[in-house]
Amino acid sequence: MHSMFADEDVAESELVTRRGKFRAVAFAHGGHEHMALVHGGPPLRDDVLVRVHSECMTGDIFGAMRCECGEQLGAALDTIVGEGSGILVYLRGQEGRGIGLVAKVRTHVLQDEQGLDTVDSATSLGLPVDVRDYTPAARILTHLGVRSVRLMSNNPDKIASLEAHGIEVTARVPLLMPPNDNNIAYLRAKRDRLGHDLPQLDQVAVRERHG
Repeated sequence: MHSMFADEDVAESELVTRRGKFRAVAFAHGGHEHMALVHGGPPLRDDVLVRVHSECMTGDIFGAMRCECGEQLGAALDTIVGEGSGILVYLRGQEGRGIGLVAKVRTHVLQDEQGLDTVDSATSLGLPVDVRDYTPAARILTHLGVRSVRLMSNNPDKIASLEAHGIEVTARVPLLMPPNDNNIAYLRAKRDRLGHDLPQLDQVAVRERHG
């Protein structure tokens, strides 16, 4: 099979984590370096359990409560290990849905001081709402020999983007995190304005009505 990457743009090693053992495959693409964590075998081809995760420094590393990114990252890895096989593709250069770290922190100020949601805080700064490109994820999965995936995501746009790049999505696996007081507005904006499927918010609404 023809590789999607030049030899100098890929490196691979074993990575033992607290959750288990993975094959760590690093890729350079488009000015960024990405990582795929592959768990289990034999070679994963069809209906592979996959999470395509966009970098979020505040959530993934520091455990920020204003988003659910870090929780989703951990839950996706736990689900992959629990099933015995799967792949997590970690895409860098996608901070703040692609606007970058400095701009993302500026949107946080507007959210905190003016009560703007995650969409309006970006657009009020003249920034796009979502400019993430999933081409690297599709290329990485193709390089790994994956033909079709069960995608852990709440975002229909991510499915459409992967399929547009030749990766068949045979199922969408919800990755739902319990809301907290710090991220409820963020999650509602993702549901109501970005089209994410977040049914756990319905339970919050019921509790609020009866609280």
